[in-house]
Amino acid sequence: MVTPRVIVVGTGIAGLVAALRAARTHTVTLVTKAELGESNTRYAQGGIAAVMFPDDSVGAHIDDTLAAGAGLNSREAVEILCAEGPDRIRDLVALGVEFDHENGLLARGREAAHSSARVLHAGGDATGAGIESALVRAVRASNVSVLEFTFVRDLLVVDGQVRGVETVDSAGAIRRLEADAVILASGGAGQLYAHTTNPAVATGDGAAAAFRAGARLADVEFYQFHPTSLAVPGNFLVSEAVRGEGALLLDATGRRFMADWHPDAELAPRDVVARGIARQVAVQDGAPVLLDATGLGAAFLEARFPGIDRVSRAHGFDWSREPIPVTPAAHYWMGGIETDLRGRSSLPGLYAVGEVASTGVHGANRLASNSLLESLVFAWRSVDSLGQPWPEDHPAPDTVLRDPIGSDGEPFVRAELQHLLWDTAGMFRSAPALESARSRIAGWSAPSGLSFAALEDRNLLELAGLLVGAALARRESRGAHFRDDYPEADPRFARHSTVQVTPIAPGPHATKETSHALV
Repeated sequence: MVTPRVIVVGTGIAGLVAALRAARTHTVTLVTKAELGESNTRYAQGGIAAVMFPDDSVGAHIDDTLAAGAGLNSREAVEILCAEGPDRIRDLVALGVEFDHENGLLARGREAAHSSARVLHAGGDATGAGIESALVRAVRASNVSVLEFTFVRDLLVVDGQVRGVETVDSAGAIRRLEADAVILASGGAGQLYAHTTNPAVATGDGAAAAFRAGARLADVEFYQFHPTSLAVPGNFLVSEAVRGEGALLLDATGRRFMADWHPDAELAPRDVVARGIARQVAVQDGAPVLLDATGLGAAFLEARFPGIDRVSRAHGFDWSREPIPVTPAAHYWMGGIETDLRGRSSLPGLYAVGEVASTGVHGANRLASNSLLESLVFAWRSVDSLGQPWPEDHPAPDTVLRDPIGSDGEPFVRAELQHLLWDTAGMFRSAPALESARSRIAGWSAPSGLSFAALEDRNLLELAGLLVGAALARRESRGAHFRDDYPEADPRFARHSTVQVTPIAPGPHATKETSHALV
């Protein structure tokens, strides 16, 4: 009997967990365009939220997640996340993840919009790195075959079903890898924006490849901006847990200002805090606001947030004695490949887990520290559904769209796209700005070539057009999506947006139509 084959793309928490679990029953190939373990997971500071304490409840975690999601969550997905999360945390511990402890018990912190302290952490503010290193060790010790520095260019679709991937190596050699199923765990697309907390690898490759193959994407207009990154080149993340421990946000005069925008002040939902900071920066003619953690003390800051402490001091800030300058930055994509509760996309044979997926858990605004938990829970569920009958859906096209964007136009410059989206499709949006962005995007020619940079640029340009189109279609403000011309939530738009490609000309230079819908 032939062992079924699975390809897992991406090596953050979602990809590593999926690969390890699938390897028990399948032949697994794990593909990453960088080194094993380079992902958003590695840089996650704050922690992972789960109900692990007697003074907390699954019901409270559900309520907090739904409140943050601004009416757009899938309640069933949220219930699964919060109910299955504790067992998945125990599984991480069994895999070697060492969470911090205090007095013999799991240490925990509180972050914005959580009604209870339920955020676990490892190494203080190095939670992601702790999880990543333990999972990488487990993968290295397993029978998973790992392909590093290998770019997944496109999906292989045969008779309406995903049957593998087409890859490009660092020398430009193309290879076809066949499989019975593909699990995309390739992360988000933070490199769409000029200011982001994401690493350089976050260019939306999996979502773009799935879109070209005909998979449905959902809620691509919802991008979360973290309120506090260090206001220096690189936008180093300053964890929300710092505010959870009591740090305050101050304007240029030293006044605490977030209470002007929300009764929870610094612990309001992320979208509220990020916009409050952005407005204050505008009032101050671009000067950053200040995060005041001096009341927490030097010893506590160094022990609880060693990474932030080290980076702040490297930039000349002693945050135990003076407030540090902070500014919002693109952080997390709530949208992505639309999936069901088992990680299954609209394309048979294609699963998506982690930030590349849109499960409905986060709604219009992710609750802090739910992302690692979502990756963990739904990676587990997706592997458990391997080999099961695929839900009936619309027939999938067989054509991979090699030229999803124009070939005649101005040469594409990534930095120009990043600044364009930051200015027009960032925290504040309007029809005129979005229309201008759409026109500019349409005027760029598709980058060519097989270098990783060129392949990434094609994906970013593709996804930028989808994000701007979806933002134009959602004529309201909800969660992380804020329209100056439609500043209120509109019940008519309390639905998920979807986007899907329809091939209308086969061949190596396929053309397409793209449809946006609210469902």
